[in-house]
Amino acid sequence: MGFPRQRMRRLRESEPLRRMVRETVLAPSNLIYPLFVREGTDQQEAILSMPGQFRWSVDRLIKEATDVHMLGIPAVMLFGIPDHKDERGSSGYDPNGIVQRAVRALKDHLPGLFVVTDVCIDEYTSHGHCGIVKDGRIVNDETLDCLRLMAKTHAEAGADMVAPSDMMDGRVAAIRDELDRGGFEHVPIMSYAAKYASCLYAPFREAASSSPAFGDRCSYQMDPANAREAIREVRADVEEGADVIMVKPALPYLDVISRTRAEVDVPVAAFQVSGEYSMIKAAAGQGWLDESKVTLETLLSIKRAGADLILTYFAKDAAKLLNVATP
Repeated sequence: MGFPRQRMRRLRESEPLRRMVRETVLAPSNLIYPLFVREGTDQQEAILSMPGQFRWSVDRLIKEATDVHMLGIPAVMLFGIPDHKDERGSSGYDPNGIVQRAVRALKDHLPGLFVVTDVCIDEYTSHGHCGIVKDGRIVNDETLDCLRLMAKTHAEAGADMVAPSDMMDGRVAAIRDELDRGGFEHVPIMSYAAKYASCLYAPFREAASSSPAFGDRCSYQMDPANAREAIREVRADVEEGADVIMVKPALPYLDVISRTRAEVDVPVAAFQVSGEYSMIKAAAGQGWLDESKVTLETLLSIKRAGADLILTYFAKDAAKLLNVATP
């Protein structure tokens, strides 16, 4: 027989052919850029644990979002940093809160930009938990009232999609009912369906000043050891009305992304979280990794695993690289 007739390298011989037979394609249109918005004016406050990321005042946020939109990134995700915090996170559902004002400003100046808002009270609570605390426990059903109000005020401000990240049971159904009653049946929900209790959120918590004042979040976020449970969470959220479901973090949970993609027909999102971003930035800063190459490789792996949408702090850098690479 001689050497096998099938030579796998034939299809790798030239760059145009490699591009034509490529199985997975990553584009700026797959990306969502997370942004932190704070009170004040003319503010661009560096986040030390996340090099290249900032806390923006609303006026400066508009310029940053304009740059994002011009790169072909269709959407941003807003995280609010308020001046006032209390036990119920009431500034999070204040109709004139920081995120609500940011949404209105973005929709006024950039009507073509798709604005997604994070729906969770942890950034707004004095104790840093994602739910209301009573007798040292995070109570589920009372927290839903806060989430309903937050989602409604975001929609009233003009948010194109709301994204509950709290991991309370029943929150998708509660938010869907609230939006529908308020005349916002057209506003989709992207649920953090499988959000794991991960140590990789640490830089975000520094950025948003949202670390729990006591205990941890293991009673509501998922055990990293569990994959079957993730599918139960995903199914439940789809049944409750989620239009898009999310797995978070991304790289350590590629298996969960893949299993989720095989399980449901709705779009799947994955969040390459702050710790994933900061680890790459730190290694690249030491010269141990080529930042551009590892950025694209990691994002491509998330897409290949089954994610239709990727939330990543690398969105701007990745879009620039992809735009240059596209003939």
